[in-house]
Amino acid sequence: MKETAGQSTVGTLDAEQYLSPDEVCALVPGMTRSLLGQLRYLGRGGPKFLKPTPRTVVYRRSDVVAWLESSERSITGPEAS
Repeated sequence: MKETAGQSTVGTLDAEQYLSPDEVCALVPGMTRSLLGQLRYLGRGGPKFLKPTPRTVVYRRSDVVAWLESSERSITGPEAS
């Protein structure tokens, strides 16, 4: 157990913030639990995730932000080849 200035750090996971699917949906405009689940199932187009138990899914906040920022575009029409 590590203590700093009288505060215990037991139960914390470094500086990385982990998000539940509901928290990801709240962070990303237009995202739903259903769509997020489909992206996980299909394995394409969604943020990286961790699955520490068969029924638990979490996302690193930094991975969600990186995924969101990777969708940046400068045009809305078809992209040039």
